[in-house]
Amino acid sequence: MDTNKILNKKPADNAPRIIISGGGTGGHIFPAISIANALKKLCPDADILFVGAEGRMEMQRVPDAGYRIIGLPVAGFDRQHLWKNVSVLIKLLRSQRKARRIIKEFRPQVAVGVGGYASGPMLKACASADIPTLIQEQNSYAGVTNKLLARQARKICVAYEGMERFFPAEKIILTGNPVRQNLRDTHITRQEASAYFGLESRKKTILILGGSLGARTLNRTLEAGLSLIKGNPDIQFIWQTGKIYIEEVKAAITAFTGEAMRNVHVSSLPNLYVSDFIKDMSMAYAAADLVVSRAGAGSISEFCLLGKPVILVPSPNVAEDHQTKNALALVHKEAALYVKDADAPALLLDTALQTVTDDDKLHSLSRHIAALALPDSADIIARETLKLIPRKETEQ
Repeated sequence: MDTNKILNKKPADNAPRIIISGGGTGGHIFPAISIANALKKLCPDADILFVGAEGRMEMQRVPDAGYRIIGLPVAGFDRQHLWKNVSVLIKLLRSQRKARRIIKEFRPQVAVGVGGYASGPMLKACASADIPTLIQEQNSYAGVTNKLLARQARKICVAYEGMERFFPAEKIILTGNPVRQNLRDTHITRQEASAYFGLESRKKTILILGGSLGARTLNRTLEAGLSLIKGNPDIQFIWQTGKIYIEEVKAAITAFTGEAMRNVHVSSLPNLYVSDFIKDMSMAYAAADLVVSRAGAGSISEFCLLGKPVILVPSPNVAEDHQTKNALALVHKEAALYVKDADAPALLLDTALQTVTDDDKLHSLSRHIAALALPDSADIIARETLKLIPRKETEQ
């Protein structure tokens, strides 16, 4: 994308100029877009510029949502092989220079950081230029970047209680995590959703989510449990494998059934729907009685909003093991079940099958997780962002 062309675009007179920075995963990008949409709702003439990381998924997802984005040549630190970080440091220096140029050309009045590689250099450059900054921490255990940025941030929006152990209490606002708007506004019935997946609405349904890229443990567990799936024909499964694993999963199903799998169903497993990616998550949630998922903050916020019973299997491959901390924050409030990644092959399917047939347990989990929902997160964050714009600029 042409950086010069983006920066040369002139906003309307007196239009608030806002930078939103971060990305790397859907868990960062979807909340960022929700915040931008909320800002546009409150202030239609707002000039919003996204700053992401070159080569990451935000460089496609953000323009698809109708917003401009500039990528920084930034990368994450390799904590396993420290010697590889020389190139990372060079990219960081280049990103800081580019961030300063963006500030000079775009002249933002406020900046929002949603986490991810790009938010570090961009928010730091804004704070150094005396531009007010707001950061959004999605997890129950704060990330390194946000802990560093918090020192100069004016406001810190969080999704969990008890974040005073990471951030100055006077800066914290409990807002929750913004979720995709289409999930809030849907009126899909269970019958419609089940039909969408070629399943029966009268049968209990388990939704397995590994994210857009997939989760190796969840996929391997289900591959090994195909006989259990076949042996429980009154329980249905919607299995999102992720793009990386779809061919492996198809091969495992073909080996088990002796039937080549060319689409989302095989005739010998009519209670199983398999896809690498589910485009309409509203349908998936409407069809599901129980969800099995990693414990990303964005996903958890969606489960809270929709009151979905969930078994969380935190990824062990994330910084500070924050997914386990996210999961335990719910478990301690009886709002979710938790299976360790290492225990999943032995316990996960049995736990899911027992839970989905226990209506009392499903109702209890649904009631407790729904009580944790904060449905107006994006609007609250947008209002706090606009408050940070210096009054003398808004009154010109």
